[in-house]
Amino acid sequence: MAASSQGNFDGKFEVLDLAELAKKQPWWRKLFGQESGPSAEKYSVATQLLIGGVTGWCTGFIFQKVGKLAATAVGGGFFLLQLANHTGYIKVDWQRVEKDMKKAKEQLKIRKNNQIPTEVKSKAEEVVSFVKKNVLVTGGFFGGFLLGMAS
Repeated sequence: MAASSQGNFDGKFEVLDLAELAKKQPWWRKLFGQESGPSAEKYSVATQLLIGGVTGWCTGFIFQKVGKLAATAVGGGFFLLQLANHTGYIKVDWQRVEKDMKKAKEQLKIRKNNQIPTEVKSKAEEVVSFVKKNVLVTGGFFGGFLLGMAS
């Protein structure tokens, strides 16, 4: 009885290429699902500005604190290295530093002449498309980010 309940299949199946489907969909649709279109379709203007402003302020505030911490760490490390060099604990080979800097400068010139990779261009186009579709949220985020950096 179990064999007869499975039914007869004639072998006509539609093949779904998941790699091609994933390439066609934007990243936010992959993350949030099909119902996650532009926020302009879902929320009022005030709500969009508020969401963008609050998230922007939080991001700016955290960015400011982390930036200060990173600047202090880098500056303190540089100060300690200079102090160790001045007192004789470290000896710097300045000719080697100059040679390495010239080599790095040449590599930067070579990279400057190359074209931007297509992956970077496509991601940039995706970001521009997202910003155009969500102008209010993006504007609120940018304003909130600046306020968060200033506070």
